[in-house]
Amino acid sequence: MRCLAPFFFALSVTPALACETALLLAIDVSNSVDAAEYRLQTDGLADALRDPAIMDIMLRDRVAVSVVQWSGVDEQVVAIPWERISHAGQLDQLSRRARAMDRAFVLSGTATAEALLFSLAQFDAVADCKRKVIDISTDGTANAGGDVRLVRGRAERAGVTINGIGIESMGRTITNFLHSAVITRDGFVMTARMHQDYPAAIRAKILREIARVMG
Repeated sequence: MRCLAPFFFALSVTPALACETALLLAIDVSNSVDAAEYRLQTDGLADALRDPAIMDIMLRDRVAVSVVQWSGVDEQVVAIPWERISHAGQLDQLSRRARAMDRAFVLSGTATAEALLFSLAQFDAVADCKRKVIDISTDGTANAGGDVRLVRGRAERAGVTINGIGIESMGRTITNFLHSAVITRDGFVMTARMHQDYPAAIRAKILREIARVMG
């Protein structure tokens, strides 16, 4: 009689669902961000994580999410560690945690290079994810720390995409800075006019990032 054991073994093995995207959200909490503006950022992020379109993709692709707060040269912290999304309850809890986040730093500078270096180091914990993305938001250009362009090159060599949100009070100074010095070749920049526009911008930006729209 022909042995059917290999056939039954093949049926019994269920491939593990892969993580499609690891998304690290890096939020600027430097001196230029006041308490109300900080709250607009956290509430905007919390609302985005409950958006139905974002929830559907995060669940489908088992997206991993983490949040970093950053400011001066030695001021970066993981506010929310990596969470691999596998059910809707996780997203609800993640949204609550984002809304309740305490501010990590006040009265300090804007060290964009160090924020990115710190963020890059976090991806060791999600090395199995196919795509790795840093989503950095800021309302100022770098005024402390190292050369942002060198860190961008390091990210590109590591296969990490950097996207940005420039929060502008007037003009395009921050947006231009992100374009010229921060985002990777496969990245993009969105502009929020004042902090009041940030919630809509972060929702659109996360959706674009996890939907695998590049460039």
